Order: sequence, then structure tokens, then C-alpha cells
Amino acid sequence: MSHITSIGAGVYTDFSVSAAASAGVINDTVQDAVFVTEDTGYFRIKNIREFPPIGTPANIVNVPVFGKATSDQVQGQADAPNMEFQINYVPADWAVALQALVGNGFQYTFRFAVMNSKPTGTGTSQFDSSAAGINTVENTYFYFKGKLEALLINPQLTDANTATLTVSVQSDFAGPYTAPAV
Repeated sequence: MSHITSIGAGVYTDFSVSAAASAGVINDTVQDAVFVTEDTGYFRIKNIREFPPIGTPANIVNVPVFGKATSDQVQGQADAPNMEFQINYVPADWAVALQALVGNGFQYTFRFAVMNSKPTGTGTSQFDSSAAGINTVENTYFYFKGKLEALLINPQLTDANTATLTVSVQSDFAGPYTAPAV
């Protein structure tokens, strides 16, 4: 399948984490094999209300200069970002297997898939990277290594229960990639 070729809302954007701790390089061939079978090879982070910006931040540092109205900008070292996802908290989505990944200190591989339309694939999951899954629609993948640092539940009395999921980025972002042609 190809990259997204038109302007549109990423309504079916998906964020997933590998089920096993990650090691080695990140590239589309290796990672496509990780995200083949949902609930054994990877877990989807479902019911996300708000996605944070995904990618490497600018490596610019503002330096105040005495007597100047504006700061100078110099090239610096970009820090790996922490990302906070606002999710609608459904306890069943955070069953024992996925909850066990939060705060355990291990690095996992994450897949961020931008999609404007719902995958039409069949099988165990429409979001699998197999030929019958996510690659049935235009999409763009990014991969990175990170840790699920915290899941803070925010009970609401008048609205849906929410949670904040904090993910720390432990590697460079790899991508954009697209699923293999079907």
C-alpha cells in the first residue's frame, strides 16, 4: 500500500506497542514481523482522545543576550521527548497483559500508524501488518523504542473516565514507512 496521498483527518490513526521487550535495529522489515498478530505480538492502545505530536523536536536553543530585544538561537542537542496520550479509560482494554508493561522498566517497540480511512482487512485484527490487515488502506508508519512509564487514571463524575498514558522515547524515530504492497 502507499503513503497517504491526500489531505484528510487521521481519524483511524493507530498507536501500538510490541508485546515483547525490544532489542536490535528498527526498520520496516523487522518491525512488520513484530506487528503481525494482535494480543500476542503487539497490543493496540485503544480509545485515544488526543495524540501528542510525534517526532523529533527541533534542536534549537534560545540564548538571551543582554541589550537585545530578541534572543539568539544556536544549534543544540534535541532531547528525546516524553509523550502523554489522553485516553478514554476502559479497564477491559488494560487487561493484565498490557497493564504489566506499564512501569516495568523494559523498552518496547512502538508503531504509530497514520491513516485517513479504516483498514478493510480481515482476520484476527484489521490493524495487523499482514496482507489481510492494515496495509489495505493508505498509511504511514513511524517506529521507535520507548517505555510505558505511567498510566494515571482520572475518574470523572460528569464525563467519561479518562487516563493519561506517559511514554518515554528511548530511540530515534524510524520512518516514514508504508506497509508492503498487497
